[in-house]
Amino acid sequence: MNRRKLLIAALLLASIATFFLLDLQRFFTLAFIKGSQAQLSALYGEQPAAVLLAYFAMYVLVAALSLPGAAILTLAGGASFGLVTGTLVVSLASTVGATLAMLAARYLVRDAMTARFGRRLDEVNKGIDKDGALYLFTLRLIPVLPFFVVNLLMGLTRIRTWTYFWVSQLGMLAGTAAYVNAGTQLAKVDSLRSVLSPGLIGSFALLGLLPLGIKWALDFFKRRKVYARWKAVKPRTFDCNLVVIGAGAGGLVSAYIAAAVKAKVTLIESHKMGGDCLNYGCVPSKALIRSAKLAHQMRHGAKYGLSNTEIDFSFKAVMQRIKEVIQAIEPHDSPARYAGLGVDVLLGHARIINPWTVEVALNDGGTRRLTTRSIVIAAGARPVVPKLPGLNDVGFVTSDTLWEAFSQLDAVPRRLAVLGGGPIGCELAQAFARLGAQVTLVDSAPRLLSREDEDVSSLALAALQADGVRVLSNHQALRCEKTGDNKLLWVLCKTHESQEIALEFDQLICAVGREARLTGYGLEELGISAERTVQTNEYLQTIYPNIYAAGDVAGPYQLTHVAAHQAWYAAVNALFGDFRRFKADYSVIPHTTFIDPEVARVGLSEAEAKAQNIAFEVTKYGIDDLDRAIADSEAKGFVKVLTVPGKDRILGVTIVGNHAGDLLAEYVLAMRHGLGLNKILSTIHTYPTMSEANKYAAGEWKRVHQPHRLLAWVRRYHDWKRS
Repeated sequence: MNRRKLLIAALLLASIATFFLLDLQRFFTLAFIKGSQAQLSALYGEQPAAVLLAYFAMYVLVAALSLPGAAILTLAGGASFGLVTGTLVVSLASTVGATLAMLAARYLVRDAMTARFGRRLDEVNKGIDKDGALYLFTLRLIPVLPFFVVNLLMGLTRIRTWTYFWVSQLGMLAGTAAYVNAGTQLAKVDSLRSVLSPGLIGSFALLGLLPLGIKWALDFFKRRKVYARWKAVKPRTFDCNLVVIGAGAGGLVSAYIAAAVKAKVTLIESHKMGGDCLNYGCVPSKALIRSAKLAHQMRHGAKYGLSNTEIDFSFKAVMQRIKEVIQAIEPHDSPARYAGLGVDVLLGHARIINPWTVEVALNDGGTRRLTTRSIVIAAGARPVVPKLPGLNDVGFVTSDTLWEAFSQLDAVPRRLAVLGGGPIGCELAQAFARLGAQVTLVDSAPRLLSREDEDVSSLALAALQADGVRVLSNHQALRCEKTGDNKLLWVLCKTHESQEIALEFDQLICAVGREARLTGYGLEELGISAERTVQTNEYLQTIYPNIYAAGDVAGPYQLTHVAAHQAWYAAVNALFGDFRRFKADYSVIPHTTFIDPEVARVGLSEAEAKAQNIAFEVTKYGIDDLDRAIADSEAKGFVKVLTVPGKDRILGVTIVGNHAGDLLAEYVLAMRHGLGLNKILSTIHTYPTMSEANKYAAGEWKRVHQPHRLLAWVRRYHDWKRS
């Protein structure tokens, strides 16, 4: 806090202290006001302007400092000025004072609170931006919280000052009028409790529900408006309770939940059940990584006390194993399994005709129309293909197409170029390098895995380079050329813009990102906004409350487990939203990049915490110190934990190391259920396991935060015991 803030805070505290030290509250009692009523009325008759101004200033000061006495002053206003004048003066003075109190809280403590609770305040501010005026109005009408608490808390938000002023003015008007009216009958008032009768309190309660009723009515008319042009085609009865478009993670979970609660659900998939994860992403890539890791370990057998072995393998066999892994998992996501669960599975392309009708162009010919109460769009994403001159001439593969294309090859591509230094590009580059390819990775970002902290990027770079990957970060791909049998990728170094480099390759993998599948489903005709993703509210609803989106099409994350997570909210809200709806919770989202060593994170990184101005402490434990890691010859990486300064509450965790994705689960659980590092430290971890790294990281935090003064006294005790 700077000097100016300290000075203002000191003045405010001194004013409040003076009020109580001089016992000024004796002037703000019902007995004093009653005894002074005649004198005040006479003075007002002689000098009305001066009395009104003095009264106004006193009321503003009491409200701004949150001093006790506003209610007594309100009664005095009614007794002295009458109902109309009293109500006007008190209403304006109370609003000005409340606004000043809010601004004081905003000026003095909002920055500090944002630094400490930035993420939580962001969530609060999202609600304030949307419905802040409504909530404030309700609080003013039904004071669940004392007004001075409302003033202080609202100062921490970003509600606009003018909005705060006029909503407070309007919201407090009814209560002000009631108290001023009571003041006009001051002789009959025995206590403040007698001002508000049970009937009047009930009236205020009903009045406080008015904003909620208005909101419900507005939502009702908004729904009627959006459905207006479809009113004539709304069916009287429905074939389904829910239609799910897409059988990836989001669609499968949505259909599973609907079937589990005995709803009539139809699942539509145009290509392969299981979606990208099973057929092109998570499953095949991890099977490839496992084969590549074994090849790497065999080549480096001396690291384990064995002999280095030049391996001889069939690349076709490696690719065949990947197919077999997919085939082994396929039954989990098969039409037969879901049909057995009670899901009607259709293979074909779905198109939404109107908010309650889906038309399916069946893969085996013909069409089918289904009417449904609700729809979940879970169409997934596809790889982004960069607009690179000559790309189609030289040929390329993506993370979707490489599995089929490479299964036709007799050997690993001798020279492989990879565009993209994100998780997919890094995983594929390292895996193919370990299988013997000469890999060059080109990334336009300054460093690999640019969403992670710099120390993570440095370890990832070192790991890929150790496996022979040539990494060209901060390089822009310009064009592709084909001359005879030679294929060239021209790139430009961003730090030396005159330097173009030609890279020869046999195969080119484009891994520059993925984009949601948004076209061909009828979204445009329905007017559903879909630029990068389908626009949804916090309940995953589109502009049509019965049409939901989940997974990659909804964003903001492109992760299989997030798609499944969103699917629960979409399905439950679609089926039971008439009774209760649930806001999608993204507070604890883990993710892992499966290079070696793995990179796993949940919550904030250091860079994100700094960007969001969130105060944090960093605790770091080096896995090179861990017994099990040393025994496995995997002594590399670290556990990095961000905590609230001085407390063990976890803000974020990054783990780099063997099985980092598995190790992260303990921290995900801790953050989800509000457990701190002390709880992790007090939990028994099996020795020797990699999981001990989590306990030792908690131990590092504890060592830094040990009670030094107490330990000094403990030392004196032990010294005394020896004497």
